[in-house]
Amino acid sequence: MAFRQALQLAACGLAGGSAAVLFSAVAVGKPRAGGDAESRVVEAPAWAGSARPGPGVWDSNWDRREPLSLVNLRKRNLESGEEELASRLDHYKAKATRHIFLIRHSQYHVDASQEKDRTLTPLGREQAELTGLRLASLGLKFNKIVHSSMTRAIETTDIISKHLPGVSKVSTDLLREGAPIEPDPPVSHWKPEAVQYYEDGARIEAAFRNYIHRADAKQQEDSYEIFICHANVIRYIVCRALQFPPEGWLRLSLNNGSITHLVVRPDGRVALRALGDTGFMPPDKISRS
Repeated sequence: MAFRQALQLAACGLAGGSAAVLFSAVAVGKPRAGGDAESRVVEAPAWAGSARPGPGVWDSNWDRREPLSLVNLRKRNLESGEEELASRLDHYKAKATRHIFLIRHSQYHVDASQEKDRTLTPLGREQAELTGLRLASLGLKFNKIVHSSMTRAIETTDIISKHLPGVSKVSTDLLREGAPIEPDPPVSHWKPEAVQYYEDGARIEAAFRNYIHRADAKQQEDSYEIFICHANVIRYIVCRALQFPPEGWLRLSLNNGSITHLVVRPDGRVALRALGDTGFMPPDKISRS
């Protein structure tokens, strides 16, 4: 009975254009002692809202920057009609492509008790040098470096930035490591408390919404931006940007110092050019700690 009710809810949600119902009302069967299935409802995190589309459906307004959604149609001049609307839509339309390079920090001392003491290992410093050389060799005009405020990300940034003179650096707490959302399937070796998902998840989602979106309409040229942060954050961002189920983030794996390249087109379409690339490192310099 509960399963049929969930299907009815999902159908209503699709008819009304809302995919949030599919996210928050999913019947999962659990056998009872008598053999019947007991259904339960899996709730979406409160901060997720209705940002997630239904399966196989691309949400063109995923970043809430689709021009039509930014125009106040109530103020539309009825005399000029479609011409004025087209002009106003063009005012909000992005013209440039954003290239987003997500860099995982290099290897660090994982056994240190305090975060400030989790500095890069000698190998980690070598990895950061190699990543910096790789980025410099691309010949791109990088606009900025945004990095996590955690020690290992700061040290990685300092080394990489030496190879990119003149590129500004900005630190943010939004990109700090954390538990973005409970992974599916779950793993036995890593089980944060529910409160950690509650606190970190909202912050990491905020980082995604703040940094991953199509270019501003005023931006005239393509941009190349570097974000130096952490594996969990990057994996979650990739899933969200590609509109894959975000619970699948732990199925991905990233090496230290790796480069992930996302492209956000003016029309909001997103492409993944590289995921966790470390092909520029010798085999003996690769690690995943």
